[in-house]
Formats: sequence, structure tokens, C-alpha cells
Amino acid sequence: MSEPQHPASEPVRRSLLLIIPLVAFVVLAGLFFLRLRSGVDPAAIPSALIGKPVPAFELPGVPGLEAEGRPVPGLSSADLKGGVTLVNFWASWCAPCQVEHPMLMRLAREPGLRLVGIDYKDAPENGRRFLARNGVPFSAVGLDASGRVGIDFGVYGVPETFIVGPDGIIRDKLVGIVTPENLNAVLAKIRAAAGPGGQAAAR
Repeated sequence: MSEPQHPASEPVRRSLLLIIPLVAFVVLAGLFFLRLRSGVDPAAIPSALIGKPVPAFELPGVPGLEAEGRPVPGLSSADLKGGVTLVNFWASWCAPCQVEHPMLMRLAREPGLRLVGIDYKDAPENGRRFLARNGVPFSAVGLDASGRVGIDFGVYGVPETFIVGPDGIIRDKLVGIVTPENLNAVLAKIRAAAGPGGQAAAR
């Protein structure tokens, strides 16, 4: 003999199915709110490489890329010594990189600052067109088509920028874009990495 049916149980199940996602959302929102109130910047993700030498690499340049009528060279870890250098990982397919680019053009005008780029997981022709359209702020650009160098640096998304000291040691990591609002903080980090003299690498 079959068990008696409980018609009232079906609405209860439907109500639970509606309530459970709502409860989960409230819990996640609460955790996010608490993190904001704690003063922890969600973008301030530390890098395990801070305080360590730049990973060894040698990257070709972007074919056909020129600046001021001269070919823009590729990039290697050996180039990141002798002064403070900003290493910016970017890509033509990266929307935040498009937003950040005017600030990189501005940083490139800072006296004595050396800014280099790594075109991350990009087609060479797309990277070349991106810079031809928006300007070339970099004194050198390495093409990391496979993303291998990005993996060695611990890059999980572009743009990311690393501040490398004169000794080739990674001093800091900037996650997210450089903006007019955080530019002074970025310049302060560059000066701190340069040491007492505050002088970055010559271009």
C-alpha cells in the first residue's frame, strides 16, 4: 500500500529552493562588507616574488614595432639591472589595459624613469596595432606569446606592474591599473625602490 501524499510539502520545498540562494547571497555580501570595513584592499594581493630576483627570461620584441622611427627591442631579465624599472604586463585584448595606457604614457615622461612592457598571451600583430594606435610608452617590449614568463612572475591577470630595483630584485607589485588617483602613490613606491637618491633607471 502506498504512503499517503502530503500536498503541503511541495510548496515548502519550493520555498526552500528560493530561500537558500538568498541566504547564500546575504552571507557572501556580509563577508565582503566586513572585508571592506577591515581596511584590507582586495586588490592588494602580495607577490611571493617580492624581495627575490627577477625570474630569468629572454623575450623577442614585437615584430615591426617602432617608436620614433626606430625598432623597439625585446626584453630580458639581464636588462632589469642598473636602476629602478617598471615592468608592465599588458595585452591588446585587455580592456583595463586600454584604460590604463594614457597613464603609462604619462609615466614614460617622468625624468629618469625606465618603463618596459611584456605583451602577454597576445598575437604580435594585435600588440603592434595596439601600441601604434595608442602610443609606445615602453623603451623595450618583450613578446610573451605563450604566457610562460607571466607564469614565472606569478601574473594571474593583466595589467600587472612590477617595480624592480637596481639590483634586479622585485621590490613591489601593482595589481590593477595605474590611475590619476593612485599615481602619486605609485611614484612614491618607485622612489622608495630607488633608494636614498630616489633616482630611477635612465631610459
